[in-house]
Amino acid sequence: MGEKQPIAAVTEDGRLVDLNRKGEKVKKYVVFDDREGKDVYWHSTSHLLAQAVKRLFPEAKYTIGPPIQEGFYYDFDTPHPFTEEDLKRIEKTMKKIVRDNLPIEREELPREKAVEYFRERGESYKVELLEELSEPTVSLYRQGEFVDLCRGPHLSSTGRINAFKLLSVSGAYWRGDERNPMLQRIYGISFETKEQLEEYLHFLEEAKRRDHRKLGRELDLFSLQEEGPGFPFFHPKGMTVINTLLEKWRKEHRKSGYQEIQTPIMLDRSLWERSGHWDHYRENMYFSQVEEREFAIKPMNCPGGILVYQSRLHSYREFPLRLAELGLVHRHELSGVLHGLMRVRCFTQDDAHIYMEPHQITNEIIAVMELADYFYRLFGFDYDIELSTRPENSMGTDEMWETATTSLSNALCEVDKSYKLNEGDGAFYGPKIDFHLKDSLGRRWQCGTIQLDFSMPDKFDLTYVAEDGARHRPVMIHRTVLGSIERFLGILIEHYGGAFPTWLAPVQVQVLPIADRHLPYAGTVQQLLVEKDMRAELNQEKATLGAKIRKAQMEKVPYILVIGDNEVERNMVAVRERTDGDLGPMELDRFFELVK
Repeated sequence: MGEKQPIAAVTEDGRLVDLNRKGEKVKKYVVFDDREGKDVYWHSTSHLLAQAVKRLFPEAKYTIGPPIQEGFYYDFDTPHPFTEEDLKRIEKTMKKIVRDNLPIEREELPREKAVEYFRERGESYKVELLEELSEPTVSLYRQGEFVDLCRGPHLSSTGRINAFKLLSVSGAYWRGDERNPMLQRIYGISFETKEQLEEYLHFLEEAKRRDHRKLGRELDLFSLQEEGPGFPFFHPKGMTVINTLLEKWRKEHRKSGYQEIQTPIMLDRSLWERSGHWDHYRENMYFSQVEEREFAIKPMNCPGGILVYQSRLHSYREFPLRLAELGLVHRHELSGVLHGLMRVRCFTQDDAHIYMEPHQITNEIIAVMELADYFYRLFGFDYDIELSTRPENSMGTDEMWETATTSLSNALCEVDKSYKLNEGDGAFYGPKIDFHLKDSLGRRWQCGTIQLDFSMPDKFDLTYVAEDGARHRPVMIHRTVLGSIERFLGILIEHYGGAFPTWLAPVQVQVLPIADRHLPYAGTVQQLLVEKDMRAELNQEKATLGAKIRKAQMEKVPYILVIGDNEVERNMVAVRERTDGDLGPMELDRFFELVK
C-alpha cells in the first residue's frame, strides 16, 4: 500500500489547519488513520452532503454538520420529510460534486458581513450562530456555489472524498432543546477507499443482526413499553440471565471481602444538598413530595451508603470496609436519547463504597482493578483504561484533587497498566479510572469505574477511631465493575449475538421428544436435569423434529437432547450442541459431566 495522503496539518503551536493554509509553520501532517484526520474527512463530507441537499431542496435551511465518533451528520430545517429514495438522490448528487472536484477554499469575513451574507439567503440558523459570536472576523468555507460558516479545517477539494454512504434520517431538536424547532438529521459515513466502506457496511449489518433490542424481543428477554419510556420490562428468561449474573457477582464479591447493603430509593432533599448532587446533578433527578417534605429519587447510591456508614462509629480495625449495593437508581434522560437497555431512565448499579485509611489506598485500587479484570476476562472482553482528572464543575480543594489523582496514577503504574489521560472528565467529587470494554465487533463500552473521593467524607464529617485512639477522616472509593446491570446485559446480548455461554443461558438444555410415546421418558430426563440445577425445558409441541430443532436453534439453546425409540430403550439421550452440532448418543451421567 502506498504512502498515506495527508489530510490536514498541525502547526508548531499545535493548531490543526488546512493543508493549503499559507504562512503556517507545519510541525506534522495528519492522515485518515489519525483521529484528527477522520474528523476533517468526515466534516468535509458533511459539507458535501449539505451542498447536495441545497441543490435538490433549495428551500431547506442548513444548520450544523459536525463529525461524530463514527461518521458525521447534518441537520436541516425543511417541510419535506426525507425518505430512502431522497437519500439515494442526495448520494447521486454528492457523487457528481466529487467528480467535479471543486476546490474547498477558506475565506475570512468581518462578522457583520457574514451575517448580511446569510441573512440575504434566508439562512436564519447561520445568522443566529453568527450573532452569538464575539469575534470580529469569522471564517467561511466555499465549494462551488455552496458556502458554510465553519472554523475548519477541511480537505483541499471535493474530489478527495472517495467513498461514502448516507445511513439514516432521524429527528433532532435545534440545539437539543425540545422547545426549539424539530429538524431532520441525516447521518453518513465516508472513507478513503471503497474497500474500507464495504468493510464498515458489513460491520453495520452484523451490528444490526446483533442489536440487543431485536434479540431481546426474539429471545423473549425484555420489552420496552410506551407506558414506561426508558423503563425496561424484564421477562422470565431475561430475569434468569440477570439473576444468574448477580449470583456470580455476589459470590465473587463475598470472596473479595464485600458486605452487601441496601438503601432507600427516595431520600430527603437536604441529603442531596449536602452531598452536592443538588447543585451539580439536579437536572438529571426526579422529585416527589411527602407530607410537605421534598424528596429526591436517588440518581446515585453514595449518599445513602454514607448514611449507613454514619449509623455507628467505626474502628481502623474494620478497614478497609467494603460495602456493596445493587442499587436501583433513576436519572432523567430526554426521550430522544433513550436507546433500549443502553440508555434508560432507571437501572441497577453494581455499586460499592470502600472506606479506608490513607495508606490503604493503593492496595484497594489494585484489588478493585483485579476484580474488574476477573469479570471482564470471564466474558471474553479486552479493555482499555482511562484516567479522568478534575472537571470545571467540581468540589473539594486543590490538595484533595492532587492527592487523589496521584494515588490513582501510582496504582496504575504499580500494576503496569497503560492508560489514556482524559483531562477534565472526572466526577464532580473526585478523579476516576474508567474501564472501556471491547466487544466481539470491536466496539468500546465504558462500564467499570473507580473514583477516589476525599470530598464526600469531608462534607459528611465521616470519621473513624484510628490506632492512636483519636478520630480521623477516612478516604472513600466509589466503584462499579459492571456498571449498569441493564446496560451490561444489553452489551452481553450484542457481544454474544444472543448465544450466551451455557452457565448464563436462560435455557441451558431443551429436551425434544420425537413422538408422544417418548414424552414420559423425556419428562423424566427434564426433571433429572432440573434436579442437577440445570435450566431445562421440555418441548411438548405438536411439530416435526426438524421444526423443534430449528426453534431451539433460533432460541440459541446451548444443548438439545433428542429422545426417540433408541434413547428410550437404551436409557440414553442424543445430544446436539449449539456450535458443534450432533455429538451422538450418550448416557445422562456423561452428559452431566460434559455440561459441567
